[in-house]
Amino acid sequence: MKTRAAILHGIGQQWSVEEIELDPPGPGEVLVKTAYAGLCHSDEHLVTGDMVPPEELLAQLPTGSIFPIIGGHEGSGVVVEVGANVTKVAVGDHVSCSFVPACGSCPPCAEGRQNLCDLGARTFGGGMITDGTYRTHAADGTNLGKLAQLGTFSEHMTLAQESVIKVEPDIPLDVVCLVSCGVATGYGSAVNRADVRPGDTVVVVGCGGIGMNAVQGAAAAGASNVIAVDPIEFKRETAMVFGATHTATSMQDAVALVNDITWGRMAHAVILTPGVLTGDMVQPAMDLTAKGGTVVATAVAPMAQQDVKLDLARLTLSQKELRGTIFGSASPNFRIPELLMMYRQGKLKLDELITRRYSLDEINQGYADMNAGINIRGLIEFN
Repeated sequence: MKTRAAILHGIGQQWSVEEIELDPPGPGEVLVKTAYAGLCHSDEHLVTGDMVPPEELLAQLPTGSIFPIIGGHEGSGVVVEVGANVTKVAVGDHVSCSFVPACGSCPPCAEGRQNLCDLGARTFGGGMITDGTYRTHAADGTNLGKLAQLGTFSEHMTLAQESVIKVEPDIPLDVVCLVSCGVATGYGSAVNRADVRPGDTVVVVGCGGIGMNAVQGAAAAGASNVIAVDPIEFKRETAMVFGATHTATSMQDAVALVNDITWGRMAHAVILTPGVLTGDMVQPAMDLTAKGGTVVATAVAPMAQQDVKLDLARLTLSQKELRGTIFGSASPNFRIPELLMMYRQGKLKLDELITRRYSLDEINQGYADMNAGINIRGLIEFN
């Protein structure tokens, strides 16, 4: 079938909305009519090149490049066709996309860590995780990759059933879209990876779509103090709506504030969710962290970067921790329905995250607005 998708042809280029050819689902695959796609910062990292693998890794891919690629890894939709041997969903089901597929049988899945499923290693290169062949093709016949095996910047998607999660049909699909990445990642960064407990002091650095959910995750976990750090006033003000108790414009400005409100102990946890995570941010985050405290690195860092500023002596002597996380260190199959249940019960703010809505043709404007700092989360709305 013919459908339309936003394609990136190389670093530094804009998204190009083009007609593509989409193959029907094969065994273990489903065809989804996309309802919403989130304009997450991670897709912008393809444009800037931050999330493009270095040359030595690209050389290991079958094509030697990740381009051209259909963007989008946060999304929702309705199943309109299923291939053979599909047992997870049926035609008519509403689904949330998972940017980490969960096979349920690889070693991480068997250990209960589905967010680390081995199938997720195929984020960029090659065809379908089912058989390695492609379902998406440009007008000239060129095979198109899909970010995170999803490519939600498309009116329709052929996906492996491991990449979709059935949700209740009465929950709005714009909300379902949000929990597929930003909400689950941010909320889990606080609740799971930082292990925030009642009475804790938590600092969240960067208050976009992920950081805002780290704020509300920390608040939901019972933190006494939640300090939202962001240079943009609109985001600092919005963070107060999601549970922040204090704000600061930078980590440096937050030091005196955190020192004062904790009587010199500093924060139990610092969660790094800036637009781009760089190595020079780690030590300032450690400086905000109490003895025995934790720094959680959530945001995407440039893939070629290997240098980190870190005082190893104080890391050891103060028994601090530096932790990475993906998908908020939670199982997509469990966390997405759980978050939607919390929303239904009025325990989680989701509608308030949506700042603006765009058509697929307005995708570049959407990212311009994100870079200008005027969006918490922009959505592509398919009709």
